[in-house]
Amino acid sequence: MSRFSRTYLAASIGAALLASYAHAEETSKNSGQSMPPAEQCSVDTAQSSDSNQEPINIEADSLEAVNGQRATYKGDVIVVQGNKTITADKVTLHQKENTVVAEGNVIMNDGEIRAVSDKATNNLDKDEITLENTQYQFLCTPGRGEAVFVSKTGKKLYQIEDGSITSCPEGNNSWRFLASDIDINPDEEVATLYNSRVEVQNVPIFYLPYMQMPIGDKRKTGVLRPSVSLGSKNGFEFSLPVYWNLAENYDLLTTFNYMQNRGLQLKGDFRYLTSNSTGRLRAEVLGKDKKFEDKGARWASQFTNKTSFNANWGLNVDYSQVSDITYFTDMDSNLGNRSDGQLLQEGSVTYRNANWDTALRVRDFQILQPSAGAPFRLAPQFAANYYLPEVYKNLNFDFISHISNFTTEDQNKPEAIRVHLEPGLTLPVATTWGSWTNEARLMYTHYDQRKQDDFKKPDYMTEFKENVSRTVPQFRSHASIVFDRQTTFVQDYTQTLEPQIQYLYIPNVNQDGIYRYDTALLQTDYYGLFRARKYSGVDYIAPANQISYGASTRFYDNLNKERLAVSFGQIYYLDVATKDVKNDPSDIETNYSAWAIETDVNFNDRVFYRGGIQYDLDGSQVSIGNSALEYRVGGDYIQANYRYVSRDYIKSTLNYSEDYLQTNTRNGISQIGLMGGYRFGSKWVVQGQYFYDTTESVAMEWLAQIQYESDCWYLGFDFSKQLRSWENGIGNNPIFEQNVRVNFGITGLGGSTAPPPSPSGNALGYSRPFILNN
Repeated sequence: MSRFSRTYLAASIGAALLASYAHAEETSKNSGQSMPPAEQCSVDTAQSSDSNQEPINIEADSLEAVNGQRATYKGDVIVVQGNKTITADKVTLHQKENTVVAEGNVIMNDGEIRAVSDKATNNLDKDEITLENTQYQFLCTPGRGEAVFVSKTGKKLYQIEDGSITSCPEGNNSWRFLASDIDINPDEEVATLYNSRVEVQNVPIFYLPYMQMPIGDKRKTGVLRPSVSLGSKNGFEFSLPVYWNLAENYDLLTTFNYMQNRGLQLKGDFRYLTSNSTGRLRAEVLGKDKKFEDKGARWASQFTNKTSFNANWGLNVDYSQVSDITYFTDMDSNLGNRSDGQLLQEGSVTYRNANWDTALRVRDFQILQPSAGAPFRLAPQFAANYYLPEVYKNLNFDFISHISNFTTEDQNKPEAIRVHLEPGLTLPVATTWGSWTNEARLMYTHYDQRKQDDFKKPDYMTEFKENVSRTVPQFRSHASIVFDRQTTFVQDYTQTLEPQIQYLYIPNVNQDGIYRYDTALLQTDYYGLFRARKYSGVDYIAPANQISYGASTRFYDNLNKERLAVSFGQIYYLDVATKDVKNDPSDIETNYSAWAIETDVNFNDRVFYRGGIQYDLDGSQVSIGNSALEYRVGGDYIQANYRYVSRDYIKSTLNYSEDYLQTNTRNGISQIGLMGGYRFGSKWVVQGQYFYDTTESVAMEWLAQIQYESDCWYLGFDFSKQLRSWENGIGNNPIFEQNVRVNFGITGLGGSTAPPPSPSGNALGYSRPFILNN
């Protein structure tokens, strides 16, 4: 199994025939130059390009030579040339046959593979080696095995008969591949198996007539590590991934996923990279779901692409689709999870230069909520934005424009063509300690709206106009300043104080006849206080005559690492009529918005905290709150979190009907979460998640996982319980899905020495609580 080439023994035997017995005595083991064989990867050791030119060292107890017939080394024979080493009890050259035979405890090592055999025969004319009763081990990658007969032809091709291969350490055959024939190419880092079978604890699991297996880090076509699981949701599950190295710049990963309760699922992941494009196509197909036969074939797909034709032109695609809206709810998928409410389907052609940013795009969504209507499609939209910095000294000019064609299959909604033009002037002034920006914009929008057969006027409209135009001016002035000082109560810390203030004026313009096609209320956290717009899109420009004020304070240690950040602020409405009371849960009579407060803490890189709250002093109520406290050491962590959203905020922000709220969230959201993960030693990993809804007094989700990781295999146990629905509306007889799962798989082949993360299938996952600037 090593580089047992002509120069490996032939040169040494040739030297022995020409050398005197005195030379043999000088190189005997008594000379003190013993060279034991290497037991580690040494493929990168520098040596000449021609291994024949490497110096040869030979050690033996004795040498017998019969001129013209044979030459024999005996007793602890060691032959070393570069990275190549052979040891044996006896090495004999048969001159007539031009073969070399090594017998008795034969060990060969070339820095990449080490082989132990009873007998090795080298035909010097054909450069062939045969080994009998061999145990071999890869030195640069995980992998070893046994073989009755091994032959080597050329420089690096090994053919094994009646052999095995595994990544388990010596003396551990927890799993292995057995085959009638195995071809191993260390240069290509690939093993080809014929008539192969997998054994786990000497029990056959499955049979394949042909397969290829990567044995290193190189991208090679072949079978990757399989995995097995047994759960109450899918029954017995067997997953076999196959990697296809199609070319240097594109590849394919296919996975055969058999689920006892569902059927055979095929997954594909195709990636490509060219000089101007990068993209990925992923898909999952289940021909027939035995668990939900009425849903027919079930599939999911996702395609992403980014292409740059030159420095100016580009093409972008982001398209996802599933066969049915409950796909992510019913199935564990790599393309999404059951908390996804919609899938984006968008493509665009762009042109950019120093002053222009243009795009022609189409956009659609697949809605995954059963009660939601069909979305609006952009079919198409053309956007052209022009930027002219320093048109006069520090004054910048920009012009935003887009033409959008909205269509929909929902007959309750209208269709429209929208033209939007928005010139703007910006005057920024900045120093190292502060900035002041003044901005003026004029927003003109024209609509050509068309009713459909079953059009229903929404609550925010008193009348519907087929042709309507609207012009809205906007003025915004924003200033901020940064103070810093050395703290007195904490040594070697620097504190900053960063107050900011903004005045925003948008007059109250009649927008009653305009349908809202792509409008949604933006998040109202601390940073949202200083936006110029309350809503996304341009269909509704909320009036404003207000002053936003707030401040942030940060603490940095002596290494300039941010340890604490606190931000707080609110809005003062100069004209309470512009407060947009419908979407602000605070009292109609007050001129103040709710306070928005954000806090981040990093204490000694182990304890982390993040919290945010919006509190209305006048109404004495919290609109939104979230908090997360985590202790982490390396990969071990424990986190407690809490999230709260008031019912009034949900109703006003998402415009849900009273019937929908009664069915889905009677008293808002109030959830407590606890999660953690811990590794015991180097073998055991324990993880858990628990989420409890205090408004309904019910555990929404919980998950417990324990996994044992051996040197070459892993075994995991998962138990999960998830609230899926209510039998008679929210609060009445909750319906849970419970799943017990046992996962088993192998590691060590294909360059991987760690098991993949265990799938949870939970909608409420882990997120880091603390992210600061540095």
